[in-house]
Amino acid sequence: MTRGQAARLVRGRPAAAGPGGARQAAKMPFVLLVVALLAGGLISLLLLNSALNQGSFQLSKLKKETTALTDEQQALQRDVDGYSAPDALQRRARELGLVPGGSPVFLGPDGRTAAPRPR
Repeated sequence: MTRGQAARLVRGRPAAAGPGGARQAAKMPFVLLVVALLAGGLISLLLLNSALNQGSFQLSKLKKETTALTDEQQALQRDVDGYSAPDALQRRARELGLVPGGSPVFLGPDGRTAAPRPR
């Protein structure tokens, strides 16, 4: 054993295997840190991409649902417009047995009827 190796043993560290052994041991944590950062970045990108794809599918589904609901709303509005037309109301009233009313008559506070005043 040489004097340098003995001094290293006394300090609590074993002697290096060769002249470059100490440098390689010092670079190892840095290399592991870089690899860990790269792996973390790739996993983060994968998770972000998955979340964006899921949002895209949900957006597509909601657009289709909106289109279907808009079509249904327009069809219902056409039905309401058809039932609200004056001729449709008149036809339905006749089917129900209603007859056109005459001139309006008003009841006074004493219970007598009064015809409307001419304008």
